[in-house]
Amino acid sequence: MLHHLSLGVRDLAAAGAFYDAALGALGYRRVFEDDTAIGYGLVDDEDLLCLKLRDDAAAPGPGFHLAFSAPTRTAVQEFHRAALRAGGHDNGPAGLRPDYGDRYYAAFVIDPDGHRIEAVTKQVQP
Repeated sequence: MLHHLSLGVRDLAAAGAFYDAALGALGYRRVFEDDTAIGYGLVDDEDLLCLKLRDDAAAPGPGFHLAFSAPTRTAVQEFHRAALRAGGHDNGPAGLRPDYGDRYYAAFVIDPDGHRIEAVTKQVQP
């Protein structure tokens, strides 16, 4: 359904360092960058998430968050650790979320610009 999603950020270098760490733990990488944007995905020049430098960037309000697919529970744990080390704020440690399903394993953080993000897997292996 979605081709890509863009997030406005006030400090592209700080946001890039954060997303390099957090998304790197899930197997994603920078697939392009220029002076005003950084794209993340799996294939060069095919971004799934784009950070766009904007002086007036503001995170969406309550109820909005992005959930990134993780290959394993270990990757969810590493996402959480890496995001916190890179300047994110804890919004829920890695663990099962039985309210969302028996195998729903996720971690939640808030990025330096206030965007609420999540890593999730339904895999049972570590």
